[in-house]
Amino acid sequence: MRYLVLSDIHANLEALEAALAAAAGGHDRVLVLGDLVGYGAEPNRVVERIRALSPAFIIRGNHDKAACGIDDALSFNPVARRAAEWTYETLTADNREFLRDLAAGPVLVDRDIEICHGAPFDEDAYIFDAADAWRALELTRAGLCFFGHTHIAVAFLRSGQAFEAIVPENGETTVQARNGRRLLVNPGSVGQPRDGDARAAFAIYDDQTGVVVLRRVDYPIAQAQEKIIAAGLPRALANRLSVGR
Repeated sequence: MRYLVLSDIHANLEALEAALAAAAGGHDRVLVLGDLVGYGAEPNRVVERIRALSPAFIIRGNHDKAACGIDDALSFNPVARRAAEWTYETLTADNREFLRDLAAGPVLVDRDIEICHGAPFDEDAYIFDAADAWRALELTRAGLCFFGHTHIAVAFLRSGQAFEAIVPENGETTVQARNGRRLLVNPGSVGQPRDGDARAAFAIYDDQTGVVVLRRVDYPIAQAQEKIIAAGLPRALANRLSVGR
């Protein structure tokens, strides 16, 4: 079974379509790690596109919770809060209900794979450093855990007491799971990368070989930027797409 792993799409339809096109024919099931909406200008079309994929598993992110009224956006910075408020107002009632019904992570896909938005110990926590990654690897119920939230593609590998952080070169890399290893993987953000690479990010996992491939693909950034500006969203949300920060 080959899994396409998507995270942090953030209402960026152009990036999502590019990722799906690049992954076409190379996967059997889809896993979505949350934050379908927020920041970008196409929340309804992104939600509907994801719904049409019939993901095997999909969990909520913090922006999804804000967009459907589960949480408020008071803890967000002013730019993110404005986007969350706009998204709530823009979403159809049906799409808000879809987001409201999404499961909270962590969720076991099977005995070998777990998914979460933030971390296995807190759906809204960030995993940035080795200490957080080590804790997550201690607590995950599976040998392979996919997470999102940071918008940074990275893999953390533990084998016994050995620990390694793997940062993709040129945005892409291949990591081997299993063989006694515990692996924590962030596929990066489809719609708003923050690792200095503006391309849309995603991952493919083959459970027969145990190989995770972190991939990037170009998309028409200018189109996504124009939509953000036309929607009256903060210009900073458009500007950051060009630099991947």
